[in-house]
Amino acid sequence: MSGASVEQSASSESAHRLAIATLNDIFLCLARSGREGVMQWEDVFGVWHSLSAAQVYGHVRTIGRALQSWGIQRGDRVAILSENRWEWAVADFAILAIGAIVVPIYPTLTAEQTAAQLADSGSRVLFTSTFAHARSIAAVLQTTAIERIVLFDAVDAHADDLLRDWTGFATLLDSDDTIRDAAWDAAFDAEVSLAKPEELATLVYTSGTTGESKGAMLTHGNIVANVLAALPRIQTPASPRCISYLPLPHIFERMFDYLLVYCGCQVAYCSQMDKLPAMMLRFRPTEFIGVPRVYEKIRAGIEQKSSASPLKARIFRWALSVGARHREAVLAGKTPTAIDWRLADRLVFGKVRAAFGGCVNNFVSGGAPLGTETGYWFASVGIAIHEGYGLTETSPVISVNYSGACRMGTVGKPLENVECRLAADGELLVRGPSVFKGYWNKPEATRECFDADGWFATGDIASIDADGYISITDRKKELLKTSGGKLIAPQPIETRLKSDPLVANAALLGDKHKYLVALLSPNFAALCAWAAGQGIDTSDRASLVAHPRVVANYERIVAEANHSLASFESVKRFLIVPDEWSQETGELTPSLKLKRRVISARYAEQIARLYSDEATSHAG
Repeated sequence: MSGASVEQSASSESAHRLAIATLNDIFLCLARSGREGVMQWEDVFGVWHSLSAAQVYGHVRTIGRALQSWGIQRGDRVAILSENRWEWAVADFAILAIGAIVVPIYPTLTAEQTAAQLADSGSRVLFTSTFAHARSIAAVLQTTAIERIVLFDAVDAHADDLLRDWTGFATLLDSDDTIRDAAWDAAFDAEVSLAKPEELATLVYTSGTTGESKGAMLTHGNIVANVLAALPRIQTPASPRCISYLPLPHIFERMFDYLLVYCGCQVAYCSQMDKLPAMMLRFRPTEFIGVPRVYEKIRAGIEQKSSASPLKARIFRWALSVGARHREAVLAGKTPTAIDWRLADRLVFGKVRAAFGGCVNNFVSGGAPLGTETGYWFASVGIAIHEGYGLTETSPVISVNYSGACRMGTVGKPLENVECRLAADGELLVRGPSVFKGYWNKPEATRECFDADGWFATGDIASIDADGYISITDRKKELLKTSGGKLIAPQPIETRLKSDPLVANAALLGDKHKYLVALLSPNFAALCAWAAGQGIDTSDRASLVAHPRVVANYERIVAEANHSLASFESVKRFLIVPDEWSQETGELTPSLKLKRRVISARYAEQIARLYSDEATSHAG
């Protein structure tokens, strides 16, 4: 319906199921739904607020008109640098509504990285959440084409001294009397409807784990094709609710937000990860989208609470053993009816679900490998996590498990509109309407990732079983090659190591070396709790990770991970680092993937010691 009209309202049941061809159509479906509370958030005082569909429409129109008054035209780039908040979604829809292109930027990037993306995209206006963000990049703005900054928060009194032309988001909304009524703007609606599927909607810069980031060009049609193909695999209830908390610059969260808005979902925006547990209890989402690290942290928290007393620990272990016998039924989308399972559900499993709000209908994981151990653990407590797979360049979903078609250890079957095949070296190749147009300002990089028949090279090594389920082995460029010529995929081994609650992250190294070594970044909350129970001093991290009993515990973890691995792919030596890796400290990308090169450089001296006697060692 690339020309949807909002001149007359319709019920939500019909509005959000209208045919769509562009992201603007999704906005118009939302606008005409007439629903209340479509966007919700909690302020700094703990008070909840909401916007109706009509209010969202009015705000989008106001911001869109403001952009046009500043000379922003179709095809111009406008950037958003902010945590997840309702203003992000309104700005996104407003930019798209006038035919401009959205450039989302992670707020965790350095000023120099931010400036590089602003300059590369040629963005003319920047929406940002706080004066602190604006101030942090003020010094490098002269290297960009930014003409105006719009602040979501109240404007600091010193803004004039530090920033170029700036405007307060709230000031723009307050200045527009038309948003106070429900009258539709026929001229604005007609302009919104001009969008075409082939038009560029957004430039999404890749995280850059192995090199400089590149702006992936995604069209309206790319993302909508992904929304429509993924929709049948997300069986939403009658009144769906979700929390938008994963970074919106990541296309994984953004696409699912579009999908759920199209389904008539109420969306609550969570700007800080530490607020998520309380928000889940308050908002009680029916859909939960997470990356593996989120699930791993939740699991670690549950296991830590379960060990608070010997009695709790025994009950929890018993419940897990019961759940393990029924987990295949859980993965098949069934609720076990056995008496022991029902008792375990009442004593333990129900409390685990309650931590998510108690109403989640769909658990989805993406962004990185979930790990079978983590997946089976959750299935053993009655939660089926449906792992999927995709890339920024594919808008993003390529495949996903779903209720009734979930095979642990795989990332599911391809979406119906995505073709998949394997290259001679095992690299997964894909083709379909959700595959991007190419990289912004990088024609050579674009040519390198497509073959003559239009197949896109994902860079991932994969296998496809007889039933069509895809398994991802590793990133092609991250395969480690030992000095003996053995190729090793590090991610599956790292996932094994991270399956223990004491390990927050693991980095496998060994390229061009005789044997593999691992750097282990502890989950210090779990480690300190365990160490305190052993009477070990936890006040100094460096001393803690060097304590003989701590080292012995991690030796056990490494030995368990090595079990059933071939000798050449076993971890021969390891080091526990006194650091918990994060985006802020630079070891992880915004999508929580390892920056292996950064880690290798940061711990070069320690790694060298692990290989100090390599020439004479019998390891390997």
